[in-house]
Amino acid sequence: MEQEVMQAIRAELESNIDAKYREFHSSLVPGQNCRILGVRIPVSRRIAKAIARDHYEVYTEQFNPEVYEELLIRGMMIGYGKLTREEQTAELDRFVPMINSWGICDSSCATCHFMKKDQEYWYGYLQKWLKSSREYEIRFGVVCLLDFFINEAYIDAVLEEMKKIHHDGYYVKMAVAWAVSICYIHFPEKTQKLLKENSLDDWTHNKTIQKIRESLRISKEEKEMLKTWKR
Repeated sequence: MEQEVMQAIRAELESNIDAKYREFHSSLVPGQNCRILGVRIPVSRRIAKAIARDHYEVYTEQFNPEVYEELLIRGMMIGYGKLTREEQTAELDRFVPMINSWGICDSSCATCHFMKKDQEYWYGYLQKWLKSSREYEIRFGVVCLLDFFINEAYIDAVLEEMKKIHHDGYYVKMAVAWAVSICYIHFPEKTQKLLKENSLDDWTHNKTIQKIRESLRISKEEKEMLKTWKR
């Protein structure tokens, strides 16, 4: 029965292959250990929700990913499953070290809406990933802060965390630049202070300014001002 479930899931994925999307997405997430089928994210989310509802234990117990989308679903399920906080914690502990690309990371983070509740606990939980030495574990922490903690209660703490991160990984730097740019959109004065402190490395600082200036929510005058802040 369990094997039939896994075969049905694979068949569902293979029936939703989009060759053009596979080509496009493969170019965005290089270096994959797993083959990318080319299943679009909304379809993967639909499948993940169904598995989380009906076959959560089977999928986790039989988990042996052969394609990118199977790992993606493994991450998405955590947000969709009816789990206790302790179960969510244990699941993230198992899953986060498996992350091997920004695509797996970011799509999985986006489903962790439970972090909007009991924020004190989840902010504390993310500390171990933010302090990791591994690129995608740090990115997981940063993207979760970006997704769920840029608010009045946590903006100061989030900006402090961004200042503490010093890692040469490209996907860490990009995540920090992305997070700080979103902080700027919602809390410009506080974020300006961080940028003026020059606490970010040059590359991340400049990429942050680029991302802020690309936003449609920033005035032309402000974009011109920020241009002069580039190093």
